[in-house]
Amino acid sequence: MTDTPPLLSVRDLSVTFPTPRGPVRAVDTLSFDVRHGRTLGIVGESGSGKSVTSLAVLGLHTGAEVTGSITLAGQELVGLPERELNRLRGRRMAMIFQDPLSSLHPYYTVGEQIAEHHRVHFGSGRKAARERAVEALAEVGIPEPRRRSREYPHQFSGGMRQRVMIAMALACEPELLIADEPTTALDVTVQAQILELIAQIQEERALAVVMITHDLGVIARVAHDVLVMYGGRAAEHAPAEALFATPAHPYTRGLLDSLPRLDDRDDAPLRAIPGSPPSLLAPAPGCAFAPRCPRAAEAPDDERSHCRTERPALGGPAGHPVACHFPAYEGVAP
Repeated sequence: MTDTPPLLSVRDLSVTFPTPRGPVRAVDTLSFDVRHGRTLGIVGESGSGKSVTSLAVLGLHTGAEVTGSITLAGQELVGLPERELNRLRGRRMAMIFQDPLSSLHPYYTVGEQIAEHHRVHFGSGRKAARERAVEALAEVGIPEPRRRSREYPHQFSGGMRQRVMIAMALACEPELLIADEPTTALDVTVQAQILELIAQIQEERALAVVMITHDLGVIARVAHDVLVMYGGRAAEHAPAEALFATPAHPYTRGLLDSLPRLDDRDDAPLRAIPGSPPSLLAPAPGCAFAPRCPRAAEAPDDERSHCRTERPALGGPAGHPVACHFPAYEGVAP
C-alpha cells in the first residue's frame, strides 16, 4: 500500500489571512498524503486549522495567501486558474460540508441540484441528468428516490439531507472525498448510518477520503491514518491503531482523556484540557501547546524553558512523527 503513489499530496501548506490587526497564519507548513481506498482523519479543537486545510485543497479561499504544494494525481493545484479548478471540483474531488441545510439551495428540488451538478461536468441532457440524480439518491439509501428527487431540502430530515449532500458529492464519481464534520448535530444512530454509508461507497469505488472532525469516536471508527492538528500545525501523525494505542503527544493524550468512559461514575465530571487554544495572530515563539502541557509544567526549569522558547519540529520514528520535545512513545518515559 505504501508503495502506491498518493492521490493527494500536500507539502508545506500554509494559509495566511490578512486582518486589520495583522496576518493570521491559520495553517502553518502542513504536509500529508492520502491514497486511494484510504481515509485520513484530521482531528483537533475548533480553530486548529482543519477546515481551512480542506478549503485550501479545493481552492476555495478568497483573499488568503496559500503557499506550498497541493497535488492531485500529480497535478499541482496551488496557483491553478479558477477555470481549471472548477473542472476538478465535483468531478475529481468533492466535499461534504458541515451544514447540509445551508449548503442546499432552498428554491430548487434536490433532484434539480444533483442533476445540474452532473450536467456541468458531463454536458449531459436534462433527462439523463435527472435519471442520474435519481440513481444517486438511491445509491445513498433514500427511499422512493424518484418521488423524493422532486422534493425540496426543507422536506428532508437532517440525516436525509446529509445523504443528499453525499449523493451530490459522489454523483460525478470523484476520486477524492473531503467530509467536513459530516455527522455534526446528528443523533448517534443516524451518525453511524452516515459513516457506514461513506465507508461502503469508499470500498466500492476505492475512494480516497479526508474525514475532518473533532470527534475521536468518529476517527476511531473510520480512519486508517490520523493527523492531529493544534494551532494550525501538525502535532502528531500516525496510523489510527498506533495513535489510539500509544499517543505520543500530550495534546493527543489530552484529547483521548477527555472522552467519556463507560467505567466512570455517573456523576464524574468530564476531563478537559486546561487553558485555551493559542492565538494565531501573535503565536508564541516555542511550542504552541506548552502553556497547557502537563509534561512541560512538571519538567525541570531548563526543559520547561526549552518548550517555551523553541518550536518543536515534526519528527521521530518513521510512520509516527510527533511535534514535541519530550514525546511519550511506548516504552519511553515522557
